[in-house]
Amino acid sequence: MGADGTWNVTMKTPMGDQAGTLTLATDGGTLTGSMSGPQGSTEIEDGTVDGDTLSWTVNMTSPMPIKVESTATVNGDSITGEAKLGAFGTASFSGTRA
Repeated sequence: MGADGTWNVTMKTPMGDQAGTLTLATDGGTLTGSMSGPQGSTEIEDGTVDGDTLSWTVNMTSPMPIKVESTATVNGDSITGEAKLGAFGTASFSGTRA
């Protein structure tokens, strides 16, 4: 099963906890999908898979332009990771398979 599917995640940001959804699909070492939340939906770019470890980039435009670089680990029906929020530091996130 791996990372494929929909994940309900919560990110601990400087603006408080932010709930969102990750929709992920793997094909060999390639990760595709989208990230959605209160600011809308954005496609994942540069996604990679290495075993249970994932990495991807999202270029958000709202509420401001920001490049979010994420890494995550999938363990069964749970996902945990970190996101570099440009100049705003790093935020942790976790979630469960929907």
